[in-house]
Amino acid sequence: MKNISFKFVLTAALTGTVLFNACTDNSSKTQSDSAAPAADTAATTSAGLTLPSGFNATILAENLGGTRHIAVSPQGDIFVKLGKPKNGKGILMLHENNGKAEVKTSFGDFEGTGIYIKNGYLYASSNEDVYRYKLNDKNQVAEGAKPETVVKGLLNRGEHEAKAILLDDAGNLYVNIGAYSNSCQVKDREKGSMGQPGCPILDSAGGIWQFKADRLNQTYKDGVRYATGLRNVVGMDWNKQNNQLFVMQHGRDALHDIFPAMFTTKQSADLPAECMYAINKGDNAGWPYIYYDQNQKKKILAPEYGGDGKKDGDPNNKYINPAAAYPAHLAPDGLLFYTGSQFPERYKNGAFIAFHGSWNRAPEPQAGYYVVFQPFKNGKPDGKWEVFADGFSGSAENTAKGNAERRPCGLAQGPDGSIYVTDDSKGTIYKISYKK
Repeated sequence: MKNISFKFVLTAALTGTVLFNACTDNSSKTQSDSAAPAADTAATTSAGLTLPSGFNATILAENLGGTRHIAVSPQGDIFVKLGKPKNGKGILMLHENNGKAEVKTSFGDFEGTGIYIKNGYLYASSNEDVYRYKLNDKNQVAEGAKPETVVKGLLNRGEHEAKAILLDDAGNLYVNIGAYSNSCQVKDREKGSMGQPGCPILDSAGGIWQFKADRLNQTYKDGVRYATGLRNVVGMDWNKQNNQLFVMQHGRDALHDIFPAMFTTKQSADLPAECMYAINKGDNAGWPYIYYDQNQKKKILAPEYGGDGKKDGDPNNKYINPAAAYPAHLAPDGLLFYTGSQFPERYKNGAFIAFHGSWNRAPEPQAGYYVVFQPFKNGKPDGKWEVFADGFSGSAENTAKGNAERRPCGLAQGPDGSIYVTDDSKGTIYKISYKK
């Protein structure tokens, strides 16, 4: 989905109707279920959010700016990346006390999305570069500290420009470089325009690049294209159960608008799936040549490359299957594997996903604007996903119209096992905790 900052947000309008598909391996075998409501039949309303029984939400801070991704230190200090600098500063550090968080310092004059704490450094990304700040023994950035440039000169064409970042335990930095295109057409988003042969965009975008976390001033030539065929990834996290990168892809748009004789408006609203991928080095997820149809449960050849909505897009199994698939156009912007012990045991090692919400399902109702939970078993999705936190949009009517008050974006886990959720519309930080 195109990164468009219309003021939308959340609700669970599709809770009982949308489809889920979990791939248990890299074969074509899938499981399909209706999306489930939260596991506990009872629900609580807290800080305007509807949550499973026993969970509580607190609004720690509001009106911070476009709060994107978030990282929490072992001491509980909160670092937030702003999409655009506010008062000249693009990173906020907040300290929590008695249920509220106050901004203690701000720094970094660059826009962007990514932020991550690892091995004594705070890493943060602009839309072209990745920086790092040295942390002191309290995991804080010293006043006036200057950033070091880890990676520079990454492609930014003004579409899917956000550079999500992640570090593993082996000294590697992973950076999403989104494709500056919907489907690699000769003329982007133009009715009837066909796909560019060989999609030259993939040389420098449309995938995940790997760099060294401790080497400065790297450029493309110093990195490795770790995975390709990924239109745009904003949410990603490391699955520690199987030591593997997982990502959430924003699926393509406008099937009906570009090929109206081939797809109805409803098909365009419902397709293709937003996909979770388990990534290994060298993987190809198939964009722009294929998309994943969660109803047919298979990879479909894109119409720009000769498809008709039914043709098998991968007869030779060249492209990886999704680990799980979700309804179209919901914009998964945050992914977090829960490793804490505060929440009930069923949440351990499962995945939380922040769906930023749709803008392009008309004339069907807009949807999303919630945080969902995807159960995992042995490092793989297992069973139905469920809406975990809903209400960001303000009302079901707001959701349907796409006029959401708040839109969830970033996710982080705190040292006590609570999770934090950012909203980039009103600059809100939520803290969600559990008490028996």
